[in-house]
Amino acid sequence: MIAIQELLIFNSVIFAIGIYGALTRRNTIGILMSIELIFNSACLNFIVFGKYLYPSLLSGDIFVLFIITVAAAEVAVALALLLCIYRNSKNIFIEKISLMRG
Repeated sequence: MIAIQELLIFNSVIFAIGIYGALTRRNTIGILMSIELIFNSACLNFIVFGKYLYPSLLSGDIFVLFIITVAAAEVAVALALLLCIYRNSKNIFIEKISLMRG
């Protein structure tokens, strides 16, 4: 069985990669993928702590289902907004997007 420390280090690395990607990407799709990495790291943490602290309960798994639902809704809304922005400005780079018409 894998030790809890190894799983938490793995989750910390995934979270750090997600934060780094969200802060350094210029492409909005790359930023969305980095946010998904952050959500996945949180899901793994809930599962790890749920299985190690309360092995008979499913509380960590229930939280993961809520996080996956929120992440799916976030992706759907973000991609719809991104598609509308792309139709108007013909690019998806954060620096080039201007939502104000002038």
